[in-house]
Amino acid sequence: MVQREVTVHPRTATCAVAADYARRVTALPEPDRDAAAALWSAYLAAHPEAAELAPEYDVDFYGDSVELADELIGLVIAGGKRATASLVDEFRHEGQALPRIGSHWIACDGRGVPRVVQRSIDLRIGPIESVDDAFAWDEGEGDRTRADWLDGHRRYFTRTLAARGVVFDESQPVLFERFLVVWPPELAD
Repeated sequence: MVQREVTVHPRTATCAVAADYARRVTALPEPDRDAAAALWSAYLAAHPEAAELAPEYDVDFYGDSVELADELIGLVIAGGKRATASLVDEFRHEGQALPRIGSHWIACDGRGVPRVVQRSIDLRIGPIESVDDAFAWDEGEGDRTRADWLDGHRRYFTRTLAARGVVFDESQPVLFERFLVVWPPELAD
């Protein structure tokens, strides 16, 4: 796999952290949208009612590198990860609408291969400090404690925003999302 160069805008002191991280990981490829469309079609063939409730879907990765995407999709596939958190700012930056209850997204592994169709079942926006023990557990990362969740997400948000020349501020709204895996059938909840 070819490692892509990641551009880091040196506007803040935390950019050094983002630059160091970018040198040690592999940037994400484009997702395989044709394979995602085939996965979505298979899901709709088995569950035509899903198209009535939410006919669109997004195709995306967990994390900001091949390595992190593979680690996190592995947790989803193993069943331990049924929640995720993102900065609302990231949706704005990418020009994406916020998810809604019942919306679907197809999560890819680090190679861009679609692995699962997920359906959002619970959404809440709040500051990072509003995360609770149950959400940290449901996200399935690290030791699954609130303290570990806060540490990991502060580092992640700081790093990803620094790569765009933006400073992370704990008052920035976070989207807390719970989901179900709905396809393929052998992985569905």
